[in-house]
Amino acid sequence: MATKIPNEFRDLFEKKAFAHLATVMNDGSPQVTPVWCDYDGTHVRINSAKGRIKDKNMRRNRQVALSIQDPENPYRFIALRGQVVEITDNTDDHINALAKKYINQDKYPYKQPNEVRVTYKIRPDHVLAWAR
Repeated sequence: MATKIPNEFRDLFEKKAFAHLATVMNDGSPQVTPVWCDYDGTHVRINSAKGRIKDKNMRRNRQVALSIQDPENPYRFIALRGQVVEITDNTDDHINALAKKYINQDKYPYKQPNEVRVTYKIRPDHVLAWAR
């Protein structure tokens, strides 16, 4: 069952705050990667390249966790556990929007030849929001 991100923490998705995404490796061990993200009002969205470790992990096991720390107050954060409910290939528009947010570039400058960008929609099932 989806859980909403509290309104008073949605600003974290507007800031240049990196999320730390945890996925599960084939052997069951955890794997964590800092990622760019946004929130569409229902899903947390991240973007990666097809074939990377996190891509393979999320296609195999859709259970993930992530946390976002406020860059202006390290004692304010959200952490969530959820499920990847949609994986969409060829999403250059999404990575370009994230590039605008995080590095103020209209187009993502690090795309490699023949790279396929992928957007993952994560349904938050459990959310912890904390501030001090």
